[in-house]
Amino acid sequence: MAALEASKINHENHLLLDQPLIRLPYELLRKNFRSAHFATEKDAAFVKNLLRETAKASVNAKTSPDDVVRNLDIMIKRLGSLKDKLSQHADDETHLYRQLDARVAHLGELATMHTVDEVKYETWSRRRLDRLLIDYLLRQGYNDSAKALADERDMNDLVDINTFVAMSRIRNALENGSVTEALAWCAENKKELRRMQSNLEFMLRCQQFIEMMRTRSSPHTNMNDALAHARKYIVPFHDAYPLEVTHMAGLLAHRPDTPLEPYHALYRANRWSELADVFVDAHNRLLNLPPYPLLHTALSSGLSALKTPACHSSQATTSSQPSHSASLIASVCPICSTELNALARNVPYAQHSKSHVESDLFLLPNLRVYGKARLEEYAAMSGLPPGQVKDLVTSEVYRWEELKKVFVS
Repeated sequence: MAALEASKINHENHLLLDQPLIRLPYELLRKNFRSAHFATEKDAAFVKNLLRETAKASVNAKTSPDDVVRNLDIMIKRLGSLKDKLSQHADDETHLYRQLDARVAHLGELATMHTVDEVKYETWSRRRLDRLLIDYLLRQGYNDSAKALADERDMNDLVDINTFVAMSRIRNALENGSVTEALAWCAENKKELRRMQSNLEFMLRCQQFIEMMRTRSSPHTNMNDALAHARKYIVPFHDAYPLEVTHMAGLLAHRPDTPLEPYHALYRANRWSELADVFVDAHNRLLNLPPYPLLHTALSSGLSALKTPACHSSQATTSSQPSHSASLIASVCPICSTELNALARNVPYAQHSKSHVESDLFLLPNLRVYGKARLEEYAAMSGLPPGQVKDLVTSEVYRWEELKKVFVS
């Protein structure tokens, strides 16, 4: 009964990990709709105003027929451009709905499974593992590897390659010292970033000013342009970021070789990496993406479920030449193993309300542990003579006298 209870699938816990799978397409659909609505409103307003002005001037005989024809050509071209934009938005919407259908179907398969012992659950979980690996590769910038794996597993509709590739392109540009792409992204998402109270655009403008101050001696840098940049993009943020604006003003009196803080820190080259991290954080918050790869979440959950206070005891971890008992612990417990012990050190212990350990445990000479009832049942099924047992996995046969009683505290 305990084994059956432990093998049951907790569908709610599974879906907690898979929330971004459904959430991101909805966020992208909202963003796509807003972009289409903005383009329609902007171009429609332009065409209406030009049409009104042209009609009024034509009625009052203040314009020539050639000017009327020219204005009509401008309106037709503008509407044609709007049609192309809306066609692209429609294609993007179709793609996102196809992704949603595939993802809902993928999660729907889980609802038909009830225990982890089912063959189809193994197939489904392996597919989810591939998804988590692709998500990890994309977040680390290994876009080509992620694409290759997605193509090989035929799961492009279950992963968000285009979103992360676009993010990676902007992040790489920032790490290479360019704010152009990030500023364009900020302009595209201006309202949402303002609602989030993100300081990304302000920091990008400050970095532009820092670079102007860094190259102030260069003939390519005009101090008047630098001051105009500060007045337009930095001074208006004085109420929101008074200290940072004051530091930007202080740069006028400090050159890149200054040892004084905070100006020495402002001239540091690694500020570009910090800006890239700020952009990634804003990007993930905007799209409701978790800040860490889902693979990390799944791995830490699994480690936590297996971890006990004994896993990091001095007996299990400190001896360079472990005793027989320490070796036994490391071979039986995954968390005590060399590969996982350090990785699991900072994860919390799981709260277990029930124990799924078999009663009356015995340790076999090969260091495997089974309950007495299972050993007796398997020995009878195997036709062994009295006083002998067989390992359920390796089929090794032992005498009862060779087994040791195991006590779990």
